[in-house]
This record gives sequence, structure tokens and C-alpha cells, in this order.
Amino acid sequence: MKASKTVLTAILVLCLTMLFGIPSVFAEGTIKVGEINTYSKLTNFTFPYRNGWKLALEEINKSGGINGKKLEVVSRDDAGKPGNAVRIAKELVTKDKVVLLMGSFFSHVGLALTDFAKRNKVFYLAAEPLSDAVVWAKGNRYTFRLRPSTYMQAAMLADEAAKNPAKRWATIAPNYAYGKDAVKAFKKVLKAKRPDVTFVAEQWPALFKINAGAEIQALKRANPEAIFNVTFGSDLAKFVREGKLRGFFKGKFVASLLTGEPEYLDPLKGEAPVGWLVTGYPWYAIKTKAHTKFLKAYQAKYNTYPRTGSVVGYEMMMSIAHMLKKAKSTDTEKMVDAMEGLTFNGVFGPITYRKIDHQSTMGAYVGYTALKDGKGIMVKWKYCDGKNYLPSDAEVKKLRP
Repeated sequence: MKASKTVLTAILVLCLTMLFGIPSVFAEGTIKVGEINTYSKLTNFTFPYRNGWKLALEEINKSGGINGKKLEVVSRDDAGKPGNAVRIAKELVTKDKVVLLMGSFFSHVGLALTDFAKRNKVFYLAAEPLSDAVVWAKGNRYTFRLRPSTYMQAAMLADEAAKNPAKRWATIAPNYAYGKDAVKAFKKVLKAKRPDVTFVAEQWPALFKINAGAEIQALKRANPEAIFNVTFGSDLAKFVREGKLRGFFKGKFVASLLTGEPEYLDPLKGEAPVGWLVTGYPWYAIKTKAHTKFLKAYQAKYNTYPRTGSVVGYEMMMSIAHMLKKAKSTDTEKMVDAMEGLTFNGVFGPITYRKIDHQSTMGAYVGYTALKDGKGIMVKWKYCDGKNYLPSDAEVKKLRP
């Protein structure tokens, strides 16, 4: 009797599955990926970033998914703490059975996940962490990075900054991996182009704990002609406000990493600096076919304009989709092999994940800040293709273990 009931139950489940597609069968036809980021902090970046990958996920699944299977994202918040990120990564892999990991914002969190990927042989795509160590000093077979690295963006700024006659430079950057890498890279590239340049002062405020007045006073004592700024978020707002109040920026050339991104420029409103050389995202002025398509889709879904994070999230998800389609497998080694050398057309232009260091060639926009209708914008901008701002293969081999 029990056996016949079991058989009848099995037949009933099978029939319901065929008719209605109940969750158990949907799960079998699903590829689960794990996503980790700092949603409880830096919401001006991480929320648009999440919107971006959700838009891409929707497009991917509507177009047939990955070789006929739906893509599912299991997302977690790491609160900006490396220990949390590693614990969550373990849970995603062991309990949620995700086939890979992606995401993260802070460099120290990204580096913790880079180490986790290496030790556990888990595929990891770092979306936002900019520290050069992610793909060089701490690089490994299982870690890839999407965004143009600190070195790449600093090199883009240095290339343009070299045209300015200023010789005495000072730097200010947050005292952690990203800030240190940015200053090191900017100095290296600028001095190679301008041997007459000297750096007369460095300031290293703790991340999001800047005493802008004291930092500016220290920089002022060195009497620089130009400033390389790496502060962002609330630190940037304080630095800009205090610098204006003290007249610090008058007559000085400023090159500033990330400041042209809507996440950081828009909150400044009418206090936005004018004439700064920046990397950023002039979404309102880019007229390429790929960007126009993305912009319309994003605005239609969210009724707002995209930020840099929106593009990063979107391209992260698209990178994973292209890789999985190429690999035709969720085996880690096959996914890694498929990602090496992967090329596809992105929102800004072609993206290739280099085999030598797993860095993508996604580029960035470089231009100058201006005020229009009481808010900051980018003018005289150009797109810098990431492939043109990387060290030679010989240099990379020395940098990578």
C-alpha cells in the first residue's frame, strides 16, 4: 500500500511539473551565482550597481538564459568587512551551491575574496575593487577583475596631467590599498612623461575620517602647484568644501580620481569644483549605439539615470553570461579557461579579459569638471580604452606571482 502511494505521488509530482513547471524542476534548470557587496554602506554606488546587474539578469533570462538554463543570483551584504565577505563566500559555496562568486566594492574586501578564491579554487570576478594587487601581487588563476584598475585610471589622468606645466605636485589619498596604489601609479606614469616633476607632500587621511582642514593646511605648507586627489565619497565632499573656504584650490591644477562619476560629483551640487581633471562617466553626453540602448533600458526600468555603478553591475553580469555560454559548463576549471581571453562588446566599448593577468580592458572617461544649471558635469571628455593604459607583458610577469 505504501509503495503504491509512493508511486502515485511520484506520478502526480511529474504531471504537475510538466503542466506548471514547479520550483524543483526550475531549480534543476537554474545556474546559481553568488554576489557579495557592501549594500549597507556607500549606497550611492552599490544601489545603482545592483540595479545594473538586475537589469542585465533580466535581459539574459528573457533572451533564453545560459544555454537554455535560467541564471539566478544569490546576493549578500558584507557590511564592508573582509571577515564577513569570506564567511559569506563560504556559505554561498557550501550551502547555496553557487558555481562562482562576483562583486565587492572595497579593495580590502576584494583582496580577501581574491585569497579565498585562490585557497578554495572558486571562480571570482571582482567587479569594483580597484587595488592593483587583485590581479598582480595577489593575482591567481581563479580571480578576474572588471573595472579599470587603479594603475589604469591613474595612468589615464597622468597622461593628460603631463600636458600641464605644473612641476610641484602634492598628493592626498585614503590610507589603504586603493589610495596607496593610486599615488604610486600616478607618480610613476607622470614622472616617466615629465622627469622635471617633483612631489613635495603626501597626506594619508583614514578612509571616511578625514580632517579636511588639517590635511589642507599640511598640503598648503608645501606650496604645491598641483594636487593629485584620491579621496571620494564623504571625504571628497569635505575636502572640496574646506578647500574652497580656504581658497586652497585657486591657481592650482587638480587631477582627481573618480570625481567625475555621478556617485561623487552629483552630491556636491553647486559646490562641485570647476576645472579639475577627472575620471568619470558623462552619461548625459555619450551618443554611441551601445550606450544609448543601455541608457534607454535603464531609464525605462528605474525611472532615473545610470551611475558608474550601474554600468559596472551590468557589465559584471554580462561578463558572467558570456563566459558561461562560452564554457558550456559550470566546472570551475572550464569557466576559468573560458574567461581567459573572453571578448564581448560592452556599454562603453569592447571588453577583453586578458589571459596574462585576468584584468579586463574596460576603459574610463577622462575630462574636466564644470558647472551647469547648478550641478557638476564633465566637459572636454574622451574615452580612454583600458588596453592602452596597462604595463607591458614583461612588467606584468614581474608583478604577478
